[in-house]
Amino acid sequence: MRFMMLMIPKGYESAAPDAMPSAEAVAAMMKYNESLQKAGVLLALDGLHPPSTGARVTFPNGKPHVTDGPFAEVKEVLGGYWMIQVRSREEAIEWAKRCPGSANETIEIRQVQEMADFPPDVQKAAAGFEEMQAYARKTS
Repeated sequence: MRFMMLMIPKGYESAAPDAMPSAEAVAAMMKYNESLQKAGVLLALDGLHPPSTGARVTFPNGKPHVTDGPFAEVKEVLGGYWMIQVRSREEAIEWAKRCPGSANETIEIRQVQEMADFPPDVQKAAAGFEEMQAYARKTS
């Protein structure tokens, strides 16, 4: 089973474009990341720039509308993520509990939908999706 662990740092929604974590925080997180890697569960990970440098595309009336960050109405934003492959939701939770997060950080754990999770009509509509995934993994 694949799970995304989504880091949600409080206050990041209003962080300056040049906001950076401390070297100490990064060193602690690297030790955690290395433990995920050594256990063979880590598939991908990345940190994200603050929302003040981002954009959102919404589709009112089916037409794209772009809003540049920061996003005043937002209360929580992503700071980064890990993609892990483990045997169960409980194991994913155990890995999240080992993270050296601070008091202002939350990790949300979400299971990735696999093609087998969908009924046959949805699988048929998504024909070619798994090939797209394989291509994306190969080129990244």
